[in-house]
Amino acid sequence: MAITWTPDLSVGVEKIDLQHKMLFEKADQLFSAGKNGKSKDFIAQMLDFLGDYTKQHFHDEETYMASINYPELPAQRKAHNDFMAEVAKLKKDYKESGGNILLIINSNQMVIEWLTKHISLMDKKIGVYAKTL
Repeated sequence: MAITWTPDLSVGVEKIDLQHKMLFEKADQLFSAGKNGKSKDFIAQMLDFLGDYTKQHFHDEETYMASINYPELPAQRKAHNDFMAEVAKLKKDYKESGGNILLIINSNQMVIEWLTKHISLMDKKIGVYAKTL
């Protein structure tokens, strides 16, 4: 279920778009690692990186939204918190399963689907709103 960021996912805010591209790149690396039988340590590091990077990205995105008084910031915060809880669950499940390949594939699918839907349905509105200022 590898997928890459495409221009139609652009929010129109350079910093946010660059971070989204990085998230897609890392999710793809996670999928490739699992598919190619890379070491369990590498996969664990990728899950940790995705968790940490996502946390930083959400902070940066929320800071930007606050700076432009974006009216949907509370809904964004909730979606971000829900995603971080999902990532924490994936990391826990990964540790408990010992690196099950099915879990890696499902993790990648969840991350890609969430990112694609979140960007398309919520984040793109940030750029639209910012253009009205």
